[in-house]
Amino acid sequence: MAIIKILHTLFGIFGNITGLFLFLAPMITFKRVIMNRSTEQFSGIPYVMALLNCLLSTWYGLPFVSPNNMLVSIINGTGAGLEAFYVLIFLIFAPKKEKAKISGILFVVLSIFSTVALVSMLALHGNKRKVFSGFAAAVFSIIMYGSPLSIMRLVIKTKSVEYMPFFLSLFVFLCGTSWFVYGFLGKDPFIAVPNGVGSLLGTAQLILYAIYRDNKGKSKKGEEDGRTEMELGKPQEKEVPNYAQNGGAKA
Repeated sequence: MAIIKILHTLFGIFGNITGLFLFLAPMITFKRVIMNRSTEQFSGIPYVMALLNCLLSTWYGLPFVSPNNMLVSIINGTGAGLEAFYVLIFLIFAPKKEKAKISGILFVVLSIFSTVALVSMLALHGNKRKVFSGFAAAVFSIIMYGSPLSIMRLVIKTKSVEYMPFFLSLFVFLCGTSWFVYGFLGKDPFIAVPNGVGSLLGTAQLILYAIYRDNKGKSKKGEEDGRTEMELGKPQEKEVPNYAQNGGAKA
């Protein structure tokens, strides 16, 4: 029993470390945004959605919601701060139309989080509060982990890993696996299930990378396809797809 508790804590700490790397990955993109004083054609939607996921996971890990999950709150609280920073920078440098769209989505995101927090605090108690908050966090964790599917399809279509950097795929796998084991040892399906999905998708990404790692060049047609399929149909300019934050420490 003591060994299980030690392993539970160790995997949580490892999940914090790998999750931090994933949350910091978009810094490269936002350094470019700040230097160019423009969001160019990058999409801000992944950062806003990642913020919602981090907020819900942070809430779920709090002691009065889910006991013994403070490590979940620590990394996702850090992630929420970083995602809020990314969204703020995006809003500062985005064109007027894009700024209005992201502001609207941000309002919806904050409304969803506020609703979950208020309902769980005022209307639910004990295990019901944990189940309600955990279910909300798990749903958005799975959505975030599922975001690389379009990138994986692009890799298969173009036979190139240009848009799927190895280290991001590696940390998606490591982070998902560590939190899956953490949830499994803690007998917490709201952590184990979504991160099990993340671990499997991370494994699939690494397999694709192993298959196509030598095909870094792209045809003109493939490159054009890549730029039109990156993030929710938005054209991109060689952006590293921001699924790093999507695969961060989930709850």
